[in-house]
Amino acid sequence: MSKLGNRGIPITLTEDNVLKIAIDQGVVENKFNWKLVREHDGLVNKSRAILWLEWDEKGQYKDKHDDIAVGRALLMSPFNEMFTWQTTEVTKILASTPNSDYIKFETKNSTYELFKLYDAPTGNPV
Repeated sequence: MSKLGNRGIPITLTEDNVLKIAIDQGVVENKFNWKLVREHDGLVNKSRAILWLEWDEKGQYKDKHDDIAVGRALLMSPFNEMFTWQTTEVTKILASTPNSDYIKFETKNSTYELFKLYDAPTGNPV
């Protein structure tokens, strides 16, 4: 097939040079509610939403949860084949606030800190 017969996909760039069509489709996020920091190298990942995944004894997906527990893995949005980050299973919860705005936890191979971010208009810290 000739390239002359192909239709293009109209796209625009945001202020951050992100393709607008990717944002509209939910493949790339531009608003974040959570920040995850890996302790040993300072790697930072941000996402709009999070899920805690549970695995069965064979290592296959069992269920999803809104809260952390030992044996669950953190999945950061978007929740599709383009997800930004998934940890290995939690082995120990080191610290957390009562409302889960901050959680420090260990996985099979790393230690992480998870922070809930707030919108500036609410007066809460970003």
